[in-house]
Formats: sequence, C-alpha cells, structure tokens
Amino acid sequence: MEINSKKVDQVLVISVSGRLDTTTAQDFESSCLELVKDESRIVVDLQEVEYVSSAGLRGILSVGKTVRSNGGGLVFCCLRGMVKEVFEISGFASIFSIYDTREQALESA
Repeated sequence: MEINSKKVDQVLVISVSGRLDTTTAQDFESSCLELVKDESRIVVDLQEVEYVSSAGLRGILSVGKTVRSNGGGLVFCCLRGMVKEVFEISGFASIFSIYDTREQALESA
C-alpha cells in the first residue's frame, strides 16, 4: 500500500494505492490521522485501491470519526470494482459522500 497527499486549493487530497487489508490497515490509519490532524477539508482518492477488508473499513471509519469530531469533512472518490461494492454492501456509501471523479469530490469538499 502507498499513500500520497497534496493540497489542491484548500483541500487535502490523499491518494491510496494497493490493498487496504489486515496487513496495511494500521499503517493507513496512522498515516491518515497524521495527515488530517490540521485539515478540515479532505478528499480520499481510492482509484488505485484494489481491495478493502473489514480491517481497512475500520481504519477508514476511525479516520472519518476523527475528522468529523474536529469539525472537518471527509469525502471519497474514484471507487471502482470490488472496493465500490464493499462500500455499498457495508453501508459506508451512506455514511460518507462518494463521488465518481476527483473533480466532483473537490467541488463538494
């Protein structure tokens, strides 16, 4: 798994690639929590994520709760295939705003 971040205007964009599973979920969570600690508008781009396990979902939920408790907003974009399906089946699609493109996510963040 690889995590990259950059600022686009006033929005922090976090791009994740690889697998978000038991092996990588803790690294994802700790990296994201460090990145978002001083941010209020965050987009997580999951276009390059090929798999999300329940451990990965727990990490995502933890980051989301932290951002919201700090008064910020967190949205997701570019989910595809199995990752999109997991978000829908798990109910995460109703917890978080999900956009088809990064541009749509940036506009809403």
